[in-house]
Amino acid sequence: MSTAGSYSLDGRVAIVTGAAGLRGMGREIALTLAKAGADVAVCDLHMNEGDFDLEGTANEIRMLGRRSIAVQADVTKESDVNNLVDKVVKEFGTVDILVNNAGIIVSEPLLKVTVKQWDRVMDVNLKGCLLCCQAVAKVMVKQERGSIVIMASTGGMRGAPPQIPYGMSKAGAIHFTRAAAQELAPYGIRVNAISPGFITTDLGANSLEVSPAQSAQMSAGIRDQVFQGLGKIVPLGRVGEPGDVADVALFLCSDASRYITGQSIVVDGGLMLGAVLQ
Repeated sequence: MSTAGSYSLDGRVAIVTGAAGLRGMGREIALTLAKAGADVAVCDLHMNEGDFDLEGTANEIRMLGRRSIAVQADVTKESDVNNLVDKVVKEFGTVDILVNNAGIIVSEPLLKVTVKQWDRVMDVNLKGCLLCCQAVAKVMVKQERGSIVIMASTGGMRGAPPQIPYGMSKAGAIHFTRAAAQELAPYGIRVNAISPGFITTDLGANSLEVSPAQSAQMSAGIRDQVFQGLGKIVPLGRVGEPGDVADVALFLCSDASRYITGQSIVVDGGLMLGAVLQ
């Protein structure tokens, strides 16, 4: 039987990593969860520089009438992650939701990618996922409930040149999701992933298939033109917006998805079905 109000997150406490980007998915997800009633702790490696404003995200959540704290943390460092979770538990009493959104991308062809670049992508996208999930799951196991959402990518399901390290890390995130879901299910903890396609974020290097440095140098107008061009090969006719991903995150964090675990939901406008031929 359907549960009325199953999208409500009233009384829930969430952590969203990688939430400082002004045009990023993490910020949009954090605000969407807050609008649904959750208190949301946000974290990022960046606090307030350039296109990052972590405290600004927290302030927007507070303006929605929810509680929030902003915690600077490097998800590749176990001490930072443990400190993040400890602060959230001390401030809010528990953790019900984790959205593991922090991630980076490197665009280099196979013959040029360096071991240093490879290691950094794996550290943030995979080790960071492990550390955050471990720290939060220890809290969730005690209360025998929780929802973990891991940000994967369609890049982990297809060849993604020139982004082999990124694609490999996201393929690993999908496997991690399935394995963690099996281990944590007996404790009432659900683990799911979201695999976005082209999304108009500042990590739009994922969509533009250029390096973050090149993406940052593009004017907003040129970037919009590139996104519009990409939209023509998407069956639904456009590149995705952060809100398209945030709404799926809300579904997976809420009781509306109470019988779903171990899945990777593709949010790509149909791109994986096959590009539209012009």
